[in-house]
Amino acid sequence: MTPMPVLPPLHQSTVASAHGSDARLREAAVQLEATFLSEMLKAAGLGETPDGFGGGEGEEQFASFLRDTQALAMAQSGGIGLAEALFEAMKVRFDA
Repeated sequence: MTPMPVLPPLHQSTVASAHGSDARLREAAVQLEATFLSEMLKAAGLGETPDGFGGGEGEEQFASFLRDTQALAMAQSGGIGLAEALFEAMKVRFDA
């Protein structure tokens, strides 16, 4: 799997401003959901080369890019609700 972009670690001092921290927490939650969805799509067989008319080695090499992009698009458009749950949990933790 292709690594997703990684955000810098969040520390209490980083979470000082409400608007900036909420955006960063939400982005981290969406990235985590996208990684989860990518793994679920992989387990479901998305990107596997068909037996008869596959694209060969090139298709196998780039299937993970397509899967990651589709998973990120799913997460950014609401996904399965995991990002929202993660965001709320992280926000409670960092606001405390």
